[in-house]
Amino acid sequence: MSALFNFHSFVTVVLLLICTCTYLKMHFPSLLIRRTGFRGFFWKAARIGERLSPWVAIGCSVMGISILFW
Repeated sequence: MSALFNFHSFVTVVLLLICTCTYLKMHFPSLLIRRTGFRGFFWKAARIGERLSPWVAIGCSVMGISILFW
């Protein structure tokens, strides 16, 4: 089943996207300088990861535990 139709998979993909974009922005800031266009989407995901990092970390932990045990 596609990740778009399964809510659990969709949330996992979104959390992975946010974490990956935040990691890339911290290590390679020149990749996500542009705030418009296609790269702007990834810049916004990185911004969410920076500003809501405790909540993203809790979400990643909960998703990791749910993937392991369910």
